[in-house]
Amino acid sequence: MKRGILAASVLALALAGCGGTAEPAAEAAAQAVAGERLTLAVADMPEVRRVSGEVRARDEVMVPARIGGTLARLDVTAGDRVRAGQRLALVRDARLGFETGAADAQLAAAEARAAQAAAALARIEDLYANKVYSKARLEAAQAEARAAAAGAEAARAGARARADVEGQGAVLAPGDGRVLRADVPVGAVVMPGQPVVRVTAGPLVVRLQLPEALAGALTPGAEVTLDDGRVGELVQVYPGVSGGQVMADARVEGLDDSFIGRRLTVTLTTGTRRALMVPQRFVVTRFGNDFVTLVADEGARDVPVQLGAAQGDMVEILSGVRAGDVVVRR
Repeated sequence: MKRGILAASVLALALAGCGGTAEPAAEAAAQAVAGERLTLAVADMPEVRRVSGEVRARDEVMVPARIGGTLARLDVTAGDRVRAGQRLALVRDARLGFETGAADAQLAAAEARAAQAAAALARIEDLYANKVYSKARLEAAQAEARAAAAGAEAARAGARARADVEGQGAVLAPGDGRVLRADVPVGAVVMPGQPVVRVTAGPLVVRLQLPEALAGALTPGAEVTLDDGRVGELVQVYPGVSGGQVMADARVEGLDDSFIGRRLTVTLTTGTRRALMVPQRFVVTRFGNDFVTLVADEGARDVPVQLGAAQGDMVEILSGVRAGDVVVRR
């Protein structure tokens, strides 16, 4: 009888001991999964590409010589700002000087003949009024005066044409901008149409070159972001494809035109795609590896994940978990 009571007492103590350790274990498991929870879901994520851009003027013009001759003056250097219509250089053709002199002499002779014919006509009209000359003589004098006047006018037109040709020796800026190149030396012989000065024209843009696979995703108005945080938008997508590349222009306020051709890194949004996103605060990095805490029936455990692109405070998870999983931030 005593042995039975002793056994029952030992068994009761054992059960009491088991009950005492089970309750703290449950509390520890509950604390392990306590914290902010999130059920993972697939969402739309902007498709972002980092591409290279170049600061360019919307248009760049090679200003040519309109006549052939010798470059007599070069009024600008690379980097100068110019206004529309400003003279950049002057080309002179020695032959034009001789031709202008000849035209002036011809004009003087034609005007003298016209004056002489007009004076003769006045005398003949007076004599005709006094019935000294016949009407036929008067009409001949009138015709001669008209011919002399027409000859003088033709000489004036020729002189103006030669003066205009000589004036075309001035190389003028087509618009407001900055000189990029002006390296033809003074005294060099230039041909008609030969570029003399290269200038910018139009507003500054960031010119992008992108793979032709993105051509369908490029639309005017799409947002672009520079590395320094400035935001702009696409204003033009060029239709041509060259060497597997398409070209587009982005307008960004505050571009500096001191260095035309400077390279920039541009972030461009080309659309959206479905991705598994999680706030970055749920991701823990240890020894170079990224982990999230996954909640399962047996409790919480850290699982390694592979991260993709970040968007604001969200980051894409490429592998390790899937949609519907519950993660916790402890």
